[in-house]
Amino acid sequence: MGTFGPVHWIIVAVVVLLLFGGRGKLSGLMGDAAKGIRAFRDGLKGEETPPPAPPAQPLPHPEADKDPIVR
Repeated sequence: MGTFGPVHWIIVAVVVLLLFGGRGKLSGLMGDAAKGIRAFRDGLKGEETPPPAPPAQPLPHPEADKDPIVR
């Protein structure tokens, strides 16, 4: 259990190739993530708060016009 077998080394090699192989896939992924974060921050900065809504008026009670029921 303490040593790596051939299958383990193949898995490690595949992970390393996916992260560091080719034309800088890791840096490309991180660059895309940074662009997304930057766009999110810019979206938050550009948002203006809407003007406050007028205070809510209470609804009229339709039963206020009726005579109270006496028991």
